[in-house]
Amino acid sequence: MKKDLKQASHRTSGILDFEPLPCSSLSEHLEQCCDKYQHKTAFINFATKLSFAQLEKKSRDFAAWLQSQGIGKDARVALMLPNLIQFPIALFGALRAGCTIVNCSPLFSARELEAQLIDSGAEVIIILENFAATLESCLHRTNIRIIVTTQLGDQLSFPRNHLSNISNRFIKKSIPAWKLDHNIGFNDVLKLGARLAFNPPNICCDDIAFLQYTGGTTGISKAAMLSHGNLLSNMLQMNEFFDKVIQKNEQLIVTALPLYHIFALTVNCFWPINRGIANLLITNAKDIKALIHTMRQYPISIITGVNTLFNALLNHTDFNKIDFSNLKITLGGGMAVQKNVAEKWLNLTGCPLNQGYGLTETSPVASVNPLEHRQFNGSIGLPIPCTTLSIRDENGNILARDEVGEICIQGPQVMKGYWNRNDETKSVFHKDGALRTGDLGFMNSDGYTTIIDRKKDMILVSGYNVYPNEIEDVIAQHPWVVEVAAIGVAHKFAGEVVKVFVVRKDDRLDKRELIAHCRKYLVSHKVPRRIEFRDDLPKTNVGKILRRELKEN
Repeated sequence: MKKDLKQASHRTSGILDFEPLPCSSLSEHLEQCCDKYQHKTAFINFATKLSFAQLEKKSRDFAAWLQSQGIGKDARVALMLPNLIQFPIALFGALRAGCTIVNCSPLFSARELEAQLIDSGAEVIIILENFAATLESCLHRTNIRIIVTTQLGDQLSFPRNHLSNISNRFIKKSIPAWKLDHNIGFNDVLKLGARLAFNPPNICCDDIAFLQYTGGTTGISKAAMLSHGNLLSNMLQMNEFFDKVIQKNEQLIVTALPLYHIFALTVNCFWPINRGIANLLITNAKDIKALIHTMRQYPISIITGVNTLFNALLNHTDFNKIDFSNLKITLGGGMAVQKNVAEKWLNLTGCPLNQGYGLTETSPVASVNPLEHRQFNGSIGLPIPCTTLSIRDENGNILARDEVGEICIQGPQVMKGYWNRNDETKSVFHKDGALRTGDLGFMNSDGYTTIIDRKKDMILVSGYNVYPNEIEDVIAQHPWVVEVAAIGVAHKFAGEVVKVFVVRKDDRLDKRELIAHCRKYLVSHKVPRRIEFRDDLPKTNVGKILRRELKEN
């Protein structure tokens, strides 16, 4: 049964007449916020505080230095940093210089980093020295000509002996040896920039702020072009949703999710700055004991995360020692929040764990469960203001309530398209501009949408998108592999993990050898957790491997 678009939009949209954007760019908005909240704390990392006034000054100095190196409007600048104070300084410095940000995971292998740097055409990279060896091995094949290296303690106000203890806890192993010619230290950049003039470029809402890489809806790694207007719109949309719950006084958000990921980038970085909220940066969220110890020292009012993080916290004996009296918002995304986790969270903290939904292509927030609702319903909630969620069939026709189809999104936060991939861009949009998410779901009579499955074969490991084609390509490179197929299988803590089916040409190939091979080329969450050797794999008449049958068996 089909519905008219206008009729469907009436129940699925938020505010239809969206207020004008407050400024023309993220950089202009940052300057306004830093002026408004100059005496407040913007970021905290390892007990070191960075005020809004300091953020403005240091990002200005970084921008001035970039300009002195001939880096300006539309140049691509890569960031390969964990959650450190250096991240927002470099991020906003590059944006203020008019550059386009390319976020790179510090967990990348040399192969993954090389592919992203080449595709984006990045000329500059800011990188933590812990990962410099990875860059060194692929640098000569990229366009990178300026390298800014930083150490863990470059912006921390600690005695050296105390910093050493923090470094050992964070790193837990020695830094791989590296040699990068003509690199410059982060602190040196700021010192040089402080003596230089800064000439603010003319930046408009349509200019590209980020090339944010994703597998998209087709599984091929590509960069979503997110404009300044996309991110500014998503901030305003979140204001409409969050301001109903959050109070206009001192607040603090815990950022355990990596800022290079689109979820934390918008929800944990841009939005808190917009509201003058202090941001507690967690550099190593895998150390749950240390995370809890840090959280106990601050009056936490907002925390975001994925289901696996919430589950790990709940299962730690020290978690109930945290004071939750100030906690007003807990937001889960990136992967499905499990009902038992949400119920335990509410019982222990007194704050509901609300589930939201979005994509890299939507900057990312598209829908959220109303924050005042305390009971977990398993849905991805309602569209945020000025956003339309619709359920469509393959031809783009909108389906009736409770009918299953592809979730599609329209709104000012939807990307401009994919970088240098016109065909991919065309395939992901319907004729009326609705973005095809690749997720299957249904919308009930109250307008709440529930995801039931993914249209493609994407595997979701602890909130990270993993695509079978990439896994299969790496394994197929092993000389003893004939054929391989990768699927996702359910996992108690990670949601899903990668399982591969392999046809061997040599029986000497065992699971240990195959995993060691994968670890050379893949980030840890992409490495198969389960391996099954077979004599053959199911295929279609034209020879395409049937992953569906492997999942069913």
